[in-house]
Amino acid sequence: MFRVGLTGGIGSGKTTVAKIFEVLGIPVYYADDAAKKIMNTDDDLRKAITEKFGAESYINDQLNRPYIASVVFNDNEKLELLNSLTHPATIRDANKWMIEQKSPYSIKEAALIFESGSAEHLDYVIGVYTPLPLRIKRTMERDQIAKEEVLIRMSRQIDEDVKMRLCDTVISNDEQQMVTTQVLQLHERLLILSKQ
Repeated sequence: MFRVGLTGGIGSGKTTVAKIFEVLGIPVYYADDAAKKIMNTDDDLRKAITEKFGAESYINDQLNRPYIASVVFNDNEKLELLNSLTHPATIRDANKWMIEQKSPYSIKEAALIFESGSAEHLDYVIGVYTPLPLRIKRTMERDQIAKEEVLIRMSRQIDEDVKMRLCDTVISNDEQQMVTTQVLQLHERLLILSKQ
């Protein structure tokens, strides 16, 4: 299985690009959604989160999201601790999922592909690049949050220019170029690469 990563900063349009690949018949693993599920279903991860963040981390067998968010929101060390517990479990789950796919290639969509160590489990990484003002505007509209909150979230990710340089190819989502055309061209290239 040829394993492809899809990444980009908050508000870049990763999910939009992922949905186009899905229309083309390519299965997509959404790491954020998977992590939310795994935090409720992986017994070892639940135990570790409870040990590190307290019994109030779970209510009625479900992750207490507001509590966890309040703990890690302004504490980078606690956020890193939570990520250090969650990322390995999500990477294991994604690797298992990718092996089960029957398509020429599959995609893992994740904001933190490089930050989490996921990149070393992938054969190819696509970046989705969007200019900063547009990313801020989209995120404010999508999440109904203030600009300051968007900037705080962005500060937790590696610099966008650095991230794009680490990628094997970049899709430009700047409202100047057709994203669908770029995805179609890339799909053809990935079909070739998956056979090599």
